[in-house]
Parts: sequence; C-alpha cells; structure tokens
Amino acid sequence: MVRDFRRSWQLGLVALLAPALTSSALGASAPTAQQALSVRPVQRDVEFDTPAAAEMEKCNVGAEKEGKQSGWVVTDANGQVLRRFNDTNGDNTVDEWCYYANGAEVYRDIDSNFNGKADQYRWLNLGGSRWGFDKNEDGQIDAWKQISAEEVTAEVVRALATGDVKRFQLVLITPEELKQLGLADEIGKRMGEMNSTATERFSKLAKLQKSVSDKTEWVQFGATRPGQVPAGENTAQHDMLVYENVVAIIETEGKNDQFPIGTLIRVGDNWRVVDVPPVGGDTALADSGIFFQPAPLVPQVGGDARAPDSKTQKVLAQLDELEKAATNSASPDEMAKYNKQRADLIEELANDAASEEDRQQWLRQLADTVSAAMLSGTYPDGMQRLNGLYERLAKDGKNEELTAYVKFRVITGEYTLSLQGESPDFLKIQEQWLKDLETYVTAYPQSPDTAEALLQLGIAQEFAGQEEDAMKWYGQLVSNFPKAPGAAKADGARRRLESVGKLIDIQGNTIDGKRASLGQYRGKVVLVQYWATHCEPCRADLARLKELYAVYGNSGLAILGVALDSDKAAVENYLKSTRVPWQQLYEPEGLDGRLANEMGILTLPTMLLVDQSGKVVNRNIHITELDGELQKRLTQRSASASEDDTRKR
Repeated sequence: MVRDFRRSWQLGLVALLAPALTSSALGASAPTAQQALSVRPVQRDVEFDTPAAAEMEKCNVGAEKEGKQSGWVVTDANGQVLRRFNDTNGDNTVDEWCYYANGAEVYRDIDSNFNGKADQYRWLNLGGSRWGFDKNEDGQIDAWKQISAEEVTAEVVRALATGDVKRFQLVLITPEELKQLGLADEIGKRMGEMNSTATERFSKLAKLQKSVSDKTEWVQFGATRPGQVPAGENTAQHDMLVYENVVAIIETEGKNDQFPIGTLIRVGDNWRVVDVPPVGGDTALADSGIFFQPAPLVPQVGGDARAPDSKTQKVLAQLDELEKAATNSASPDEMAKYNKQRADLIEELANDAASEEDRQQWLRQLADTVSAAMLSGTYPDGMQRLNGLYERLAKDGKNEELTAYVKFRVITGEYTLSLQGESPDFLKIQEQWLKDLETYVTAYPQSPDTAEALLQLGIAQEFAGQEEDAMKWYGQLVSNFPKAPGAAKADGARRRLESVGKLIDIQGNTIDGKRASLGQYRGKVVLVQYWATHCEPCRADLARLKELYAVYGNSGLAILGVALDSDKAAVENYLKSTRVPWQQLYEPEGLDGRLANEMGILTLPTMLLVDQSGKVVNRNIHITELDGELQKRLTQRSASASEDDTRKR
C-alpha cells in the first residue's frame, strides 16, 4: 500500500514535470519545491535530506539542460542540492529521480526503458555502492548488479530480521556462479551441497533464531582483510577473493552484539555469501572457514624424516578418525567436546615425540589449534588450557622461544575475547592490550612474535596521537627485526610521520601499465590519495575529489591515485564506471605491497598534500580540509605568478 502510494506520487510528478522538460520549454512554470520534495525513493532504506516544512518555502526549483539531458534541480536556501529530476533521452518524461545528502547524491531511481516506471536503483557516494535491478518494475529488487561485502552482511541481517527469504537469496551465491568459479571437485561438491539446501535452512533459521529481531540495526562490517585464493588444482580454475569468518556488528534496542555471517566470495562486481549464517549449529559451514583451513597436523621437521613409531601412528589414526567424524552441524557442546579431544590428542603426540624438535612442533600446533577454536567460540575452556600450557613451559624454562610463542597467543586471545564480551569497555581493554604488549617485548626481545607486537604498539600509539612513542616502536622494529614482514611497513610509517617539509618519491606502474611518479607533477600542488574499491569512505572522497579537480585542475592541482586493492579487475571495473581523470598507481599486493609500505599506509583513505616544490605540506589531510587548503595555496601561487609577470613586463 505504501509502495503504491509512493509510485502514484512519482508518476504524478512525471506528468507534472514533463511539459517543462523539452528544450523549448525550460522557462515554463516550474513545480513548487513542496511538490518536488514530496516525492520519495522507491526503496525505503535511503537516508537523504528533506528540509522541515517551514524551510521548504525557502527552497528553489530551477531548470537545467546539458545536451539531450534536461530537468529540474531543487536546492535549499544555501544553494545546496536536494533533488534532481532528469529526462536523459529528450522524450519529455522524467527517467531519473536523484536524492542528495549534504550536497552529494546518495541514491537514484532509474527508468532505463523509458516507460515511466523505475527498474533500477542505485546507492551512490556515502549512500553506498549497491545497484539493483527490478525486472518486473514492482518496486522489489530482483537481482544485484553490484553490491559490496559490507552491504551483503547488512542484507543478510535485514533478511533475518524480516524473515525475507528472497532478500537472502539475492546475496547467496548461485549454482551458475559456483560453476563460473570452476571449483575443484571436493570443494565444489561441498559448496554445491550447502547451496542446494541453503534457502530451506535459512527459512528455518529465520523462524528459530533469537539474535536478530525487527528492532535490530546493522552497524558495522567485521572481518580480517580479504585473502586471494590462487587458482590451482585444489581450489578453483580462477583466482578468488575471499573473506572468511565474517561478522556483522548489530544493535538491538541499544545493545551491541556480533552476528556471524561466514564466508564471502567475490563474483564479478558482487560479493556473495556461500551459506546461511553459522548460528545455533544449523549450518554446513566449518567454523574455521572453507578456504583458509589450518595446515595439516603433521610436524615439519628438519634433517632426515623419521617414521612415527607404533604408538604415534595409533594416535595419528585416532586424530584422523576424529576429523572424519566431525560434523559442521554439531551443537556448541559437541563442538567444545570435539575441540578438547583434538587438543588432547595433539598434546599426547607432543608428550610422546621422538625428539625435542618434534615436541616443539606439536606444541606449536597445540597452541594454534586451541587459539583458533577459542576465538571462533567453539572451545569455551580454550583460554584456560592455553594459559596452562604457557605456565608449564614458563616453569620448565627450557625453551624461551616456544614459551614466547604460546604467550603471544595468550595475550592476543585475552584481548580478542575482551572485545567480544558483553558491553566491553574499549578504552580499558586497549590500555590493557598495550600494557601486555609492552611487557611482552621487554620479556621476549628476540621472539619472532615481538616484531608483530612492536608493530601493534606503533600503530596504536600513532592512532592515539602519541607520535613520538609510535616512532620509538616503529624504529625498534626496523632495527631489531629488519627482515620481519612488518619492518617495511614500520619504516614507511616513520617516513610518513617525518615527511612534512621534506621531498618524497612515489612512483610505479599505473593501472594501464604506464609509468608515473610524483616528480612529474613538479610545479603543481599534488594530492596523493591512497584508496581501495572496498573502502566506502574512499569512494565518497573520490566523488568529492572529482568536483574539486573540476574547480582547481586548471589552476595547478594534480591528483595521483594509489589503488590498494588486491584485485586488479575490481579497480579497472570501478574506474570504468566512475571515469576518474587522473593517473592511478597499482600493484597487486594491496595494503601489504610496496606502494603502501613505502609510506607506511595503515588505514584507508589516507591522503597527502604536496606543494609545487615536491615537499609534503600535510601528511594526513581530510577531504573536508582540502577545499580551503587548495584555495589558499593556489590563490597564493596565482598572485605570485602575476607579480612575476608584472616585473618581467
């Protein structure tokens, strides 16, 4: 009923505006602001600006025309755009209804077949990146042309909250998409079986689960960075970009919680869930994920490999049987029992190991196994067991490196579990985490995990604004662990923190295979933007940067993009649709690659402003600061240039 009412208003406005949309009638009587602002998006979950009734009288409606496109634009008393209603093909009928928030378009209804009814819905800029198709024009999305991983998790939460099976199906990977991935036989069969029953199980879950209600709101996406699964005989015919163990942060009547989503796979411009959420045991998805499983439980020893004795063989056989008997639909109690038995067998293998080297390998496996199960919520007693293992090793005092290895997993586990607790005190938890890290690096200065601890300390202190402390930790990492994975990032972070007033060099291959460098823009004010397609604030910044480039591009502004996606096709497809007019550096390693590490890029978006001489003037400029900074610097430059011209004359 509500949707029909909205559509009648929408079509009514089409008729109202149509006479004024011809090129010869732009001066005709415009609709009133109240009439134009009364129209609402076909889709409900859109946040856009609508002034209060008293302020509508101050709004203006003006005609626009560019080529074949013409229409009306609605602005508020300050000239900020609120709506646009466009006729894109010159047939005297509105076919685009555009909605704005804070002056930027956030949503658009599109009539692509020009029959007076919207058949596409796009969320834009800060509104997101969804693009839905409505084939029968009934106001319901029938397919997603584009949707991000973050938005998929929000769709799953809303589908559960409303019991909308179709909404879930639209983000569930299809049999055709599974076939397109070219999955290997074993994993393809497993995912096919999950897929064939997912809809039925989701319908059952929606009725039984209590975690999400009609009062639940999606708040945030939670996951570690996505991983690139390389093509190969054990996975798929093509590379795949995958998120494992994804959660959605949700809020229900003021209470925050984490809701598990599972595994997401990128297929073209879309992300897909592969199964129903792993809630209440009714799921075919393994808790440890599908693609990033732990390494096989076989110790890797140096020198000549020794065949296991009969007792070890027996325990290994028991471990193998336990793995085969495991079921992904087990209850929480059954999973806890399984993880305990698994840990018991691994510890038995360690106790009976033929050599100290084998013993250490099994104990590392034990620490990793218990830690992973504990953090996945399937081993409630895991923290106690991990602490017990550490205390025994510390008391024994024979192997400091192994003791340090287990201790790092203890403090990491305590930190993660604290964040997952009910009503966590984030400030207190962060303070304890930093204290534990400092204690760790003092107690175990040579441990390989100390390199990671130093990086975490540096990052935390930088984010807290304690830059001197951050420089200390970064420097310690670079000096003591120059070959550690995080050393290049720490060295780059130091370079970035000290960069203001200094020349910097950023160069590499562009997305289209050319060479580009910061030096080629000498004489211009240059903005360097580090971004990625999966970063929603980055996409919003790109839209604003295009506007600023249109204003300042001829006055001496240059922009150099650094795309930090791991998927080149994602960048190429995005740039085709957005048509960004400046060069984009690209290397496939993303945030772990050279382009990110050279300046220690930790978060996205990050933007640096460089002056005409090539020196950094702001190493972390925000998009809201940029207009004023450019106006000041480019105006100063223009004034200086005019004075030089006067002297020459």
